[in-house]
Amino acid sequence: MTEKSMRRRKPAGTSALAAQALELIASGRATSRAQLSELLGAAASSVSVAVAQLVERGLVAEEGTHSSTGGRPRRVLRLGGQDAFAVAADLGGKHARVGIVLSGGELRDVSTVPLEIADGPQAALSRLAVTLEELVERHGRSRLRGVGLSLPGPVDTATGQVVQPSRMPGWNRFPVLSWLQERFAVPAAADNDANCMAVGEHTARQGRHQQVIMVKMGTAIGAAALVDGRLYRGGTGAAGEITHIRIARGADVPCSCGNTDCLETVASGAALVRVLREAGVGVASAEDVVRLATESHPEANRAVRRAGDYLGQVLAANVNFFNPDAVYLGGILSTVEPFVAAVRSQLYESCHPLVTEHLAIERAVLGADAGLVGAGQFALQTAFAEALREVAGTDPGP
Repeated sequence: MTEKSMRRRKPAGTSALAAQALELIASGRATSRAQLSELLGAAASSVSVAVAQLVERGLVAEEGTHSSTGGRPRRVLRLGGQDAFAVAADLGGKHARVGIVLSGGELRDVSTVPLEIADGPQAALSRLAVTLEELVERHGRSRLRGVGLSLPGPVDTATGQVVQPSRMPGWNRFPVLSWLQERFAVPAAADNDANCMAVGEHTARQGRHQQVIMVKMGTAIGAAALVDGRLYRGGTGAAGEITHIRIARGADVPCSCGNTDCLETVASGAALVRVLREAGVGVASAEDVVRLATESHPEANRAVRRAGDYLGQVLAANVNFFNPDAVYLGGILSTVEPFVAAVRSQLYESCHPLVTEHLAIERAVLGADAGLVGAGQFALQTAFAEALREVAGTDPGP
C-alpha cells in the first residue's frame, strides 16, 4: 500500500486504522501521531484511539520525544512493547554473531561463536540453535517474539529458502524459515546479509536518511537499497546485486557465477587475499589483509586502494542513477581507511555534482552488529505483522 493510497482511503473502523498505523510504524515511515494522521488522512482523535489500541496490545511503544524547534514536543512511536525481543544471528563463513535484539534495535548479550557454514544447513543450524536457545532462556522465553538470521547468500523471502549461494555448499533450497519455526515455535525471518545490514543501520540512525545504498565489503561484496525508508527488493528479490557487475580490466579472472572479471574477483576480501598471495604476501583471510593494511604494508595498501577504486566505479553508476541521500559502508573492509578513501574519491570524481552535493558517504555506525540488528528487526516485524493481521481481522467495521 502506498502513502498516497493511504491518504485517499478512509479506514473502515478503528481496527483497520490501527493495522494501517502499525504498518507505517513498522516500516519506519511514521514515528509520531502527527505523521500517522498526515499519512493516513485521519483525524488526530481517531489516530489516538488506534495508537492506544496498539499500545494496549503490546504492538507499539510510545516513549521519548522528537527534537522540537518550538511548540509541544511529540512522543516517539516504535514497534513493539518494552519486553518484546528477538533472538538473532549473523552468519559468516567461520563464525556467527549472535544476540538479543529489542524492538527499538537495542542489542543485548552479543557474542561471536564458531560456526562452519560449509558443514551444511542441518549441522550448522543445529549447533547454532543450541546457542540461541541458551540466550532465550537467559532473557525469558515468554518475551521471545521471533528468531532472525542474516545469511551470506541470496534468500527467497517468500519461501524462506537459500537460493544458489556461491559460498554456502549444501544450502541451496534448504527451507531455513520452516526449520527455525519448527525449532523455536515463533515467527522466523531470514534474509541476506546486505539487506539485514541496511535495515539495521536504518534502525540505528532512526531514519535520518530515506534513500540509501548500503554496501557490505567483506570476504564477498553485497549491497542493498532503501527507498523512502523501506527495503527495495526489486522484481525478483535480487535488488542490490552488484557483486557480478563486470569490470573492464582484461585479466579474465574467473568468478563463481561462471563469468570473468566480476566485481567480486577484484574488490572483495577474497580477491584481495588472492592478489596478495600472488604478490608473495602471506595472507589467509580478509582479516589478515586488514591487519597488514592497518600496519601500512605497502603491497596491502596498494591492493586495497585498487579494490576500493573498482568498487567506487560500480557504485558511481548506481549513485548517479538512484541519487541517494546516503551511501553506508559496512563489513570488515570498511575499517580500512585507504579502501574507504578510494571509494569516496571515485564517487566524487565520477558522479554528477548535483548527485553528490548533499550525499553522505559514511561507515556503518553499528559496525559488525548491523546485520545482527537487521535480522532481529526482520524477525520482530514478521511477528508483529502476524499480530497486525489479527488486529485487522477483528475490525468491527463502520
